[in-house]
Amino acid sequence: MTPQDASLNLLADLVARARRAGADAADGVLAEGVGVSHAQRLGAIEKLERAEGYDLGLRVLIGKRQAIVASNDRSPQALEELVDRAVAMAKAVPEDPYCGLADPDQITRDWPKLDSVDPDEPAPETLIDRAKRAEEAARGVKGVTNSEGAEAGWSFSRVAIVASNGFAGGYSGSGHSVSVSVLAGDGESMERDYDWTSAVYGADLEDPAMIGTRAGERAVKRLGARKVETGRVPVVYDPRVSAGLIGHMIGAISGPAVARGTSFLKDKLGQQIYAAGITIIDDPHRRRGLRSKPFDGEGIANQRRALVENGVLTTWLLDLRSARQLGLQSTGHASRGTGGPPSPAPTNLHMEPGPLSPAELFADIKSGFYVTELMGSGVNGVTGDYSRGASGFWIENGEIAYPVNELTIAGNLKDMFMNLTAASDLVFRSGSNAPTLRVEGLTVAGG
Repeated sequence: MTPQDASLNLLADLVARARRAGADAADGVLAEGVGVSHAQRLGAIEKLERAEGYDLGLRVLIGKRQAIVASNDRSPQALEELVDRAVAMAKAVPEDPYCGLADPDQITRDWPKLDSVDPDEPAPETLIDRAKRAEEAARGVKGVTNSEGAEAGWSFSRVAIVASNGFAGGYSGSGHSVSVSVLAGDGESMERDYDWTSAVYGADLEDPAMIGTRAGERAVKRLGARKVETGRVPVVYDPRVSAGLIGHMIGAISGPAVARGTSFLKDKLGQQIYAAGITIIDDPHRRRGLRSKPFDGEGIANQRRALVENGVLTTWLLDLRSARQLGLQSTGHASRGTGGPPSPAPTNLHMEPGPLSPAELFADIKSGFYVTELMGSGVNGVTGDYSRGASGFWIENGEIAYPVNELTIAGNLKDMFMNLTAASDLVFRSGSNAPTLRVEGLTVAGG
C-alpha cells in the first residue's frame, strides 16, 4: 500500500465514523510534508535543518451547521475524540445557509497526472553547495562589502481529501529553492539587494552562481541613490515586483469579497478592466508549476482559465460557498487547509507577454520611475486606491539614469489597469509571474 493509499483509507474511515456519530455529511483533509533547509553567512553554516509535519482536519455538517477540528495525532483514541468534538461543535454553532459539500454530480472522478514531484531528494551536501556557490558569486562582485546570507532548501508535500459525497483523491508536490542577499558600500551609504530561484525539479533551478552574481550587481547599482521631486510620470515595474499588480486584482475578484460587496471590481464582470491586449491566465495543470494541483479543495475539476482576456474580466474566483452566495457555479478554485473551511485561491498565475521589449517600453519616457522593490501594503480593496513605498532607478530620455529610494507611488488600480502595457520578457520563476509592466500617469512622491 502506498503512503497516499494509506492516507485515503484513514480519511475514509474518519468520515465514516463521523457519519455514524450523527453527521449528515463530512470530509477530511490530510497534509504531510518534509523540508530541509540550509543557511550560511560569510561562508559559515548557520543552520542545516530537517522538519517533518503531519496534520489532519475533519469537517462535519449537520443540516446547515458545520464545524472543523484539526489534529496531528493519528492514534485511534485521538481520532475518536476528534470525531466526537467535531459533531458536538456542529450541533452548537449557528447555521450557515451557504455551507455544504459538493453534490455527487459536481465532483470530478478523473484528473490529470501532473509532473509535480522531483523523485530525487537532494543530499544536505547539495544544498550546502548551492548556497555556497550563490554567496561566493555575490561576494565576488566588485563593490559588495557584506552579506546577509544565502539559503537553499527542498520540500515535499502530500495532500489527501476524502468526502462523504464520494470524492477521494490526493496529490503530491516538491520544491527546490536558492536565495542570496548582499550589501554594497559602507557606512550610511550601504545598499542591499537579492535574487532567488525556485523550481519543482532541482534540475530546473537557475545556476546558483548566476543568482549570486545578479544579486551582487544589483546591490552595487543601487549605490548613490538620490531623491526626486514629486510628479506624475510613467512607472515601469521590474518583473520581480510586477506580479504584485496581478495579486491586487486577485483579491478583488475573489468570490467572498464580491459577495460582500467589498471589492472595487464587484460590478465589473464581463467588462473591460485592463487595456486591450492584456490577458491573465490561471493554470492549475501547468507542467512543473509551483502551484499545480489536479483538482480543487472540494473535489471539483479545475482547469486553465483566462481570468482576463484581451482586457475583459471573464470570471470570479469561486469555491462552493461563495458561488452559492452569488447564485453561480464553483470555478474550481477552492483551496483547503486542515483548520478552516475551503476558500477560493488561484494556482499558477501569469500575465501573457506583449510585443514590445523592455527597452522599447522605456524608449519614449523622458522622465519616469523604474521600480525594483516595493514596501508596505497600502492598497484599499474596496476603492482600489494604491499607495506603496518603492525604490529603484530614475529613467531619463529612455535610459536608466541613476538609483533612487524613499519614494511613494500612488494611484488607483482601476486607472492603473486601464493604462498598463506588458513587455515581452515573461519568465516563470514563482507561482505568480508577469513581465516588465509600464503604467502611465502615476504620482511619484519624493522623500
